[in-house]
Amino acid sequence: MQKRHISLRIKVTCLVLAVAVVIAFAASLVSYKVYASTMDRQYETQTMNLAKTAAAMLDRDDMQALTQDVMDRYHAVCGEDGQAPDFASFTDDDWDEYYAALAPSMELDSYQRLYAVLSEIRANNAAQSIYVCYMDEQTGKAVYILDASDPDDACVPGDCDDIEQGNLELMEQGVYDFPAYITNYEEYGWLCSASAGIYGEDGKVIANAYVDISMNDVMQDRHDFLTQLLLILVGATLVLIVLLVFISTRTVVQPINKLAAAADAFVSDKEKSIYGLSAIAQLRIHTGDEIENLASSIQKMEQDITNYIDNLAVVTAEKERISTELHVATQIQASMLPCIFPPFPDRSEFDIYASMNPAKEVGGDFYDFFMVDESHIAIVMADVSGKGVPAALFMVIGKTLIKDHTTPGRDLGEVFMEVNKLLCEGNGEELFITAFEGVLDLKTGQFNFVNAGHEMPFIRRQGQYTPEKIRAGFVLAGMDMTRYRMGTLQMEPGDAIFQYTDGVTEATNANNELYGMERLEAVLNKNSTAAPDALLPAVKADIDAFVGDAPQFDDITMLCMEYKEKMK
Repeated sequence: MQKRHISLRIKVTCLVLAVAVVIAFAASLVSYKVYASTMDRQYETQTMNLAKTAAAMLDRDDMQALTQDVMDRYHAVCGEDGQAPDFASFTDDDWDEYYAALAPSMELDSYQRLYAVLSEIRANNAAQSIYVCYMDEQTGKAVYILDASDPDDACVPGDCDDIEQGNLELMEQGVYDFPAYITNYEEYGWLCSASAGIYGEDGKVIANAYVDISMNDVMQDRHDFLTQLLLILVGATLVLIVLLVFISTRTVVQPINKLAAAADAFVSDKEKSIYGLSAIAQLRIHTGDEIENLASSIQKMEQDITNYIDNLAVVTAEKERISTELHVATQIQASMLPCIFPPFPDRSEFDIYASMNPAKEVGGDFYDFFMVDESHIAIVMADVSGKGVPAALFMVIGKTLIKDHTTPGRDLGEVFMEVNKLLCEGNGEELFITAFEGVLDLKTGQFNFVNAGHEMPFIRRQGQYTPEKIRAGFVLAGMDMTRYRMGTLQMEPGDAIFQYTDGVTEATNANNELYGMERLEAVLNKNSTAAPDALLPAVKADIDAFVGDAPQFDDITMLCMEYKEKMK
């Protein structure tokens, strides 16, 4: 299923819209909070000032007399324990009795004069409620002394509320001017309330003047302010979106679309474009920003790609030529090694088989076997340092020299000394060869050998392969004065010799573990009765199973010769 792409214009629009909404929301929130806090402070200040004005305008003597009368009647109702009556348990008769006890206070001349003053203050300042309470710490009640509020909502002397905890704490500190606060009642709506102490000439508080100012209109103004602000911000946001989308389309989307179209037409329209120029080369983007830099980079990239393709064609042709030559070299190298088995079908005294698996196209390992004379057969196993063509060329030289200098009756140590001297001459690449050569006398079973730094062979005697610990001399082509000694061992019919290069024991798996001598000895003895042409494939299969998918780093070369019977 093809993935659906969203155009850059839509992404830009969505991004701008999201940013605009966040900014509008933040601006609305901050503006509303600033406006609301300003209005709240203004009304709190106004309410507090009106409460202090009312407290100052009330006659102290009248206030003292009225408060004393109401509180005496209130305390008389409280009873002997001095606690407030249990108003929650009052019946209608209890309430009638209670109000009847407090009613005479409303008949006092002081009550009438004070009521007239509070009513005038309320009317002149548009206060919703204005009243006087006494904070009775003994009963924990705020007892109404006088209420000039709307007659339908006004309280009568003796009505009381619990003193708020915050006001009690202030009273304990001697503070009776209670700060303004804003409340929202279901019955009265939004109110800003404040209280100021009414003090006598002795400085003691007589009562508290309370003022409630309605804030319903203010809250409606807040709502209207927020609505208008949101409408303004929405309009500004829409204008901003249109403007930014237009600008982004002109400066971002259209240039990018031109780049995309030119990139799509890079191959198909290159030969058709005017003046021999491709669609990318014809781009004219002048935005003065990163997009213009991108267009310039793409035009340069096109030229680089064109040059690279031209160079790649040359390099590819050269690589194909080299590959062809390497293939020929591989065939030549393979043809130089004995590769027809059985090589001596008319000889029953021995059986021989060998294989080589190069790590690259051509390898540095080599093996050889040849008849020195009618009763002697020579085997050679060697490994040239390095890989590839240089090692293969050096291998050809080494193989040729060893075979040419191996003559009947000649000491193998002298053969390697002569070959070593010749290899050291003009060895500018400083390559060297580890080599093993052995000559078996088919009549007597005597096996003469010489070892130039090569691996020890495995000899099968009485059906068991064991490594033959022989002394290894210095490598060929290392030092021209090196001397080599020939060794001798006795082989009997049924014995066999297995020789190999280090690519066998040093084969490495994915965990960097080496195949090793122990595994090689184990697989040889597992197939100890196998003929040479079956033994080598079994060893190779075991190596492949151990290595797994890990790459082959070295040539793997093996040779096995079985001495079957003495020559008569």
